[in-house]
Amino acid sequence: MSKANLLDRRGVVRSLLADRKNAVVIGGLGASTYDIAAAGDHARNLYLWGAMGGAVMIGLGVALAKPDLPVVVITGDGEMLMGMGSLATVGLQKAANLTIIVLDNEVYGETGGQASHTGAAVDLAGVARSCGIADVRAMTTMSEVEAYAADMQNVSSGPRFASIKIDSAELERVLAGRDGALTVTRLRDALGFSPM
Repeated sequence: MSKANLLDRRGVVRSLLADRKNAVVIGGLGASTYDIAAAGDHARNLYLWGAMGGAVMIGLGVALAKPDLPVVVITGDGEMLMGMGSLATVGLQKAANLTIIVLDNEVYGETGGQASHTGAAVDLAGVARSCGIADVRAMTTMSEVEAYAADMQNVSSGPRFASIKIDSAELERVLAGRDGALTVTRLRDALGFSPM
């Protein structure tokens, strides 16, 4: 696929979250978090700014704690490469309400745009499949993304994994706030967890 035909990352995330209903959305390090915030702040958003490699495991924990709610992790290829072992745990635990979406621009955007392994030899969809995740998709068109958005609401057929090829444009950083304790407390309240 030519670089000119890659999808606009903000458009992809906006489309995925347009009808999110009661989904919990976990954003990975950096750009994916900014994209989620740009699509609209929500009490059920959890933004990660410095926990590289942890988004999928946090999403799995929330999915196991709240099996009646759709849980969506939106992260980048760099973070997924760092946390690749988490896919093995997801494949083992089989949280039916968990969706993992990797925005793959084939670069490490947070450290200067160096080429990531997904532009060469690593097939993240293949890794997810080999870890026991049955519903695995690699997407390159907006029509695929739009159709997939409805699947994220299903809490009985996951876990799901999607790799979406996007452009590597540098976009404005949109922050909903950087108070981690407030963000976590807000999510806990939205999910009905009692205070610690």
